[in-house]
Amino acid sequence: MKALTLSSFGSSDVLEYQEVNDPVLQVNEILVEMKTIGLNYADLMRRNGVYPMRGNKPYINGFEGAGIVKDNNGNTEFRIGDRVAFADVPFANAELVAVPFDNLIPLPDEISFETAASIMLQGLTAHFLTTDSHKIKKRETILIHAAAGGVGQLLIQVCKMLGARVIGLASSESKKQIALSLGADSVFLYSQDWKTKVLEICPNGVDVVYESIGTTMESSLAVTKILGQVVLFGLAGGKLELGNPLWIIAHSKTIIGGDLWNYLTSREERLKRAKILFDWIIDGKIKISAPTLFKLSEGKKAHDFIEGRHSTGKVLMIPD
Repeated sequence: MKALTLSSFGSSDVLEYQEVNDPVLQVNEILVEMKTIGLNYADLMRRNGVYPMRGNKPYINGFEGAGIVKDNNGNTEFRIGDRVAFADVPFANAELVAVPFDNLIPLPDEISFETAASIMLQGLTAHFLTTDSHKIKKRETILIHAAAGGVGQLLIQVCKMLGARVIGLASSESKKQIALSLGADSVFLYSQDWKTKVLEICPNGVDVVYESIGTTMESSLAVTKILGQVVLFGLAGGKLELGNPLWIIAHSKTIIGGDLWNYLTSREERLKRAKILFDWIIDGKIKISAPTLFKLSEGKKAHDFIEGRHSTGKVLMIPD
């Protein structure tokens, strides 16, 4: 099979599209022929060597995608040709992926391969961030970093659906308009004095900040109310700048980490959370932006597209 690989860490130049061995199925694994593969910022962090890689050289990146069952390995719950998806299985940047039975999620007819690969990881992330890390309540005020990004767009819609007021932050005017179009009540640019503008709207601070940058953490804490919460679920800025811990203690502010892997702990959890997400989409409660598509052989271009901050929705790779 063909796969997008890397044998060393660094820029997108380390990526190679090449022939590798097909997966060898283990007990309780099912072979999936990939139709769409989700590309996420975490994949860039793994490519850079910040996050660990699984397996051996040449490494195959990626954890998310959708496709059809090619070999059910004797499992009677899935038939060859069934439409499926997954959010948390390594080695996804390939034509074929061995997926543990517990990780495989059947797709409803209404959910396309493109939609599935666009929302499995980011959609399930938005779900646990708003129901577990912080349970959104009506009339709360929420601040969302990177509001026009994949998770940001979904967070806006879920928070509004749950009755909250949403303030977004974006890096450009065009991204600001996207966030507003999805229901954000206010959106400020990072180039503005956004701390002052947020506090003009909420003099006592916001209830919760969804922080995915890291280098903005000190400012996020500054606009969080006393007894408020910052949910840290990403480090797009490459590092965490916390500020003075004594100030955090004095103002009784909470920082909580958020990682999807700690919530997808069983097949039942995956199916339950995926059904909620699929129902939101099928019922029209959340909209999914059209993804940007690249061939898997164009993986370098896809990585550069995200790294250049050109993306406003999901970036997908399609096996050639």
